[in-house]
Amino acid sequence: MDDREAVRRMKNGEIGGLEILVNRYQVKAARAAFLVVYDEALAEDIVQETFIRLYRRIRHFDGTRPFEPYLMRSVVNAALNAVRRDGKTVSLDAAPALLENLLEQAASVESQVEFAQHSHEILQALSKLPPRQRAVIVQRYYLEMSEHEMAQALDAAPGTVKWLLNAARTRLRELLGSERSAE
Repeated sequence: MDDREAVRRMKNGEIGGLEILVNRYQVKAARAAFLVVYDEALAEDIVQETFIRLYRRIRHFDGTRPFEPYLMRSVVNAALNAVRRDGKTVSLDAAPALLENLLEQAASVESQVEFAQHSHEILQALSKLPPRQRAVIVQRYYLEMSEHEMAQALDAAPGTVKWLLNAARTRLRELLGSERSAE
């Protein structure tokens, strides 16, 4: 069953439509949320709350539009709101679970070690970015959203999104450069 049919079922009050979409997108949505909040439990809560909110408000969703970008924008926005609300600082204590999953995909021991080192450096650098900059990096490079989609999701002008992306990339380059030169 495709997303449109699942959405149609949800609009008819069938919970089975939601179940299909949760099974299809829960893992990707949780990863996106985690990359913004760096807290696995909070990321899972955000995704669950987002699915529930979408189910309750599905009658407002335009069924002719794709569901996945709408869901991912909702998840990233909810994650940003959680960071703002909680005023949490990012800790890399939660990152090992993510790194373990990524390491399983590496082919050899050498590539696993190199991959782990690069992943840790990137996660550490991401953790030092402000939440809005982290969000645009996740949206652009993880969710592969266009700048126009990002502007809509963040309710910001396209110029603001470009500025945020530029500032985030510049800061990441600085952080990654300083970490490598410290070795």
